[in-house]
Amino acid sequence: MSESLLGFSWPLPRAVRAAFTTRLGGGSVAPWDSFNLGAHVGDSAQAVTANRARLADLLELPAQPAWLNQVHGVAVADLDLAPPAPGPLTADAVVTSGQRPCVIMVADCLPVLFAARDGRRIGAAHAGWRGLAGGVLENTVAALAVPGSALTAWLGPAILQPNFEVGAEVRQAFVRDDSAAEGCFEANARGRWQANLVGLARRRLERLGITDIHGGDWCTFADRQRFFSHRRDGHLADGKGGRMAALIWKHGS
Repeated sequence: MSESLLGFSWPLPRAVRAAFTTRLGGGSVAPWDSFNLGAHVGDSAQAVTANRARLADLLELPAQPAWLNQVHGVAVADLDLAPPAPGPLTADAVVTSGQRPCVIMVADCLPVLFAARDGRRIGAAHAGWRGLAGGVLENTVAALAVPGSALTAWLGPAILQPNFEVGAEVRQAFVRDDSAAEGCFEANARGRWQANLVGLARRRLERLGITDIHGGDWCTFADRQRFFSHRRDGHLADGKGGRMAALIWKHGS
C-alpha cells in the first residue's frame, strides 16, 4: 500500500470502497508537507491540484470527489439532489446513491464514514466538537434515509482524549442533552477537561441504532509522522496547516 494511504480494516459491501490519506508522499512544501489536500489553507493551488490528481490515480476513483466547503456546521449535501455548481458545496456532511465519491477533510476533527449494508447509500460527516454537539451525525443519518441497524460506520483518525483539552462550555454542550456523556470528559490539572471525541461520536451513533462501528484508534496529534494536526502544527502556518481526507465511494456494481 502507498505511504499516502492509511491501512485499516472495515468490512464493506462488495461495491463500496473507503480510504483515508496520510500527510506523506505529496508535492506540497512545509508547513503543508507533503500530501495536503486542502485548497483553503494557504498552500499553492498548483500543489493541491497535483495532490488531488495523485489521490484520484491512487484510488482509481470513478469520478472527481465532492470536495466541500466545511464550516463546522451540521448541513448535509445530498449529491443526488444538489445541482451542478462551479464551486464546492458548503456543508459538513455529504451523502449519495451515485458514483461520485464523498469526501471529508480533517486535521484533528473526526471523520465519520457511513455505508448501508446493501451498498445502496453512502455518506461522510465532519464531526468536530461543534458539529458533533449540533447534530451533524444525526442529520447525516436522516439524509441517508437508512435505518441505523442497516448501517455500518467507520471513525477515522482524530485528536484523541489525552491531547484534546477543552473548556467547560464544550462539556456542557454535550451533557446538557445527554447526562451520561460526562463519562467522555476527564478533569485535568488546569481546571479544564480532556474530551473523548471518539467516545462522544460512538454514543451518538449508538443512539441512532448503529452498532456496527469500526475505527477510532488513531491520534492525529500524537502521530506527527503520518498525520496533520491543527492543534499541534497550526501555529506554523498562521493557524492553517495541511488537511487529510476520508473518502467513501462506489466501485463497479
